[in-house]
Amino acid sequence: MNDYILFMHHDAAGTDAASDAGLWARYLARLRGTGLFDGGSAIGPGERLRKGTPGRPCDDDLSGFVRVHAESLSAAKELLLPGNPVYEAGGTVELRELPRS
Repeated sequence: MNDYILFMHHDAAGTDAASDAGLWARYLARLRGTGLFDGGSAIGPGERLRKGTPGRPCDDDLSGFVRVHAESLSAAKELLLPGNPVYEAGGTVELRELPRS
């Protein structure tokens, strides 16, 4: 079983749907029911830091993340992407594997 993270972006045409608490509750309940859910959160403002340079605000691209387990990237897309409020509202969901190191 592999670990994946889904990053939700702030670019959905239907911003109300993408941030609807009821839709998120149903989606997260479905993920919990699969046994593949491993946490997640909204993402607030932050700072980009680089040694020797002043910090600067982070871009406001990301709105949250969800961490999941799946057999493959294809399985993660098929099982875990449907119902995601950002995805369903036409927004970008970035799906990345978390390699074991």
